[in-house]
Amino acid sequence: MKLIIKIAILSTVIMSLGCSKFGDNILKEQPPHIITAVTLYKTYDGFNAGVNGLYSLIRDTKKGENDYMGANLVNGTDNIATNYVYLGFEHIAESWGNINNPTHGQYIRQFTLLYRIINTANTIINRAEDEDVNWVGGSRSAEENKNYVVADARAIRAWAYRHLTYGWGDVPLNIEESAGSNIKTDWERAPAGEVKQMIIDDLEFAEQHIPVEPEYSSRLTKGAVQTYLAEMYLAVNNPERALFWADKAISSPAYRLVTARYGVHQDKPGVPFMDMFKAGNENRAEGNSEALWVWQFGINVVGGSSHSSIFFHVGRYWNIQVDGITPLQLTAERGGRGVARMSFTKFALDLYEPNDDRGSDHAIRKYFVLKSASENAPYAADRLPAGYSYGDTIHLDWSGDLTPTTKFDPKWPFSRKFDDGHNPNNLADGASYNSLPILRLAETYLLKAEAQFLLGDLPGAAETINVVRRRSNASDIDASQVTLDFILDERSRELILEEDRRWTLLRTKKWLERTRLYNKNGGQLITERDTLFPIPQRLIDANLTKEMPQNPGYN
Repeated sequence: MKLIIKIAILSTVIMSLGCSKFGDNILKEQPPHIITAVTLYKTYDGFNAGVNGLYSLIRDTKKGENDYMGANLVNGTDNIATNYVYLGFEHIAESWGNINNPTHGQYIRQFTLLYRIINTANTIINRAEDEDVNWVGGSRSAEENKNYVVADARAIRAWAYRHLTYGWGDVPLNIEESAGSNIKTDWERAPAGEVKQMIIDDLEFAEQHIPVEPEYSSRLTKGAVQTYLAEMYLAVNNPERALFWADKAISSPAYRLVTARYGVHQDKPGVPFMDMFKAGNENRAEGNSEALWVWQFGINVVGGSSHSSIFFHVGRYWNIQVDGITPLQLTAERGGRGVARMSFTKFALDLYEPNDDRGSDHAIRKYFVLKSASENAPYAADRLPAGYSYGDTIHLDWSGDLTPTTKFDPKWPFSRKFDDGHNPNNLADGASYNSLPILRLAETYLLKAEAQFLLGDLPGAAETINVVRRRSNASDIDASQVTLDFILDERSRELILEEDRRWTLLRTKKWLERTRLYNKNGGQLITERDTLFPIPQRLIDANLTKEMPQNPGYN
């Protein structure tokens, strides 16, 4: 709650982070009711508030039109395809060639927001070097406080540049605070390899100073930074260092896979794997020992806000028709009002063994039972089509696949990872208010397995994968089954809708191949050009004194 309140106070702070420093001979008054970068960054508490604001900016990437999950990181891959085509999704469905262009609003908003995050981080990092900062506060020493602040800011800067290099390739590299005194119109695109090295440098500094347990629930853990280091070392073809950092996180006694039921739903039917996604179970303090980074959202709290996961991922079951009747009512148990902007591909649904908890009815909605008013209470009774009774089942159907001719299929199965964060007072809201586990230890294990595979240790990779599979009662595999494609399949089974799937496939050079093969609603249209997003035309036009090259195929 303390964090959320601080974030709310910072709405004016973020607006001022690009301001230049006042000179000594200019207005000296510092009215206490005005917060600027100059007045804020004088004490540890001020910097801590600035870091909270930085984390608030990160949360914006899961909200509304900025939602990465909706457009770029999850959809348009081998395991997720557009279902209900709507504004913001048309460029990753049947219209890759026409609408995927440098003026598309998704790219402009996301590219701009990432650089806003970077500039905010740069401001904190640069101003932390001012000599007159009072770093005293809390239980740590002044030097430790400074290092913690800078570590958080550098880790978040690395996170933003990670998205930029995967999405756009070579991008402008800036580590200085942008201010009125240093406006540039001659930006150059730094090679992606150079940017990735800076990402690694930032993360390695952050790993030294970010604690195993974060000071606030929303902040990065040391294990999260170690996991991102493992991933980035795979991205620069250094599996030895990737294995080193993955092992660092896995060997920490603070982090362990969830293997037993816990929390608010442990007495109800379910499986350990799904407990992590239930409202009230997401955070480490609530029993989620697997969580490495959890983003905080909340309803009816100042600054809590919502995200778009239910809206995008829960199916439009309330549109299902049976003999001309739409029988299913919106209920909390069914996940509230989703609109199925994107859905599993048939390939993804067919990946699970029958005994795998991750593909069970607890994890994926595959049917609905018609319920009376008392069974649906406090919501209305389901409407009965002719010949149906309460207790009968409406099965969802993935015998075919989502294709451009489908347009929209309300009877398609959907993930239940996001059906527990609805507004209980207004199910038609469609927004999600639960906190989001962004990074889990299971992903660290699968990065370790990938590093072991690349180093030729197939038995070791098989055992690492089996640790993850056993938690969900999937059968063990042996060394002969370990391939890069199998690891990617396993990541889908475990991390679907959580991992940055597009980035994973691009990093492993598998996006084009696997999306063409398995995504029937858009995959057939993608070309080599589409492996990178277009540089926003707005940026190119603003670079007045030096030509900014566009990515190939978008001119």
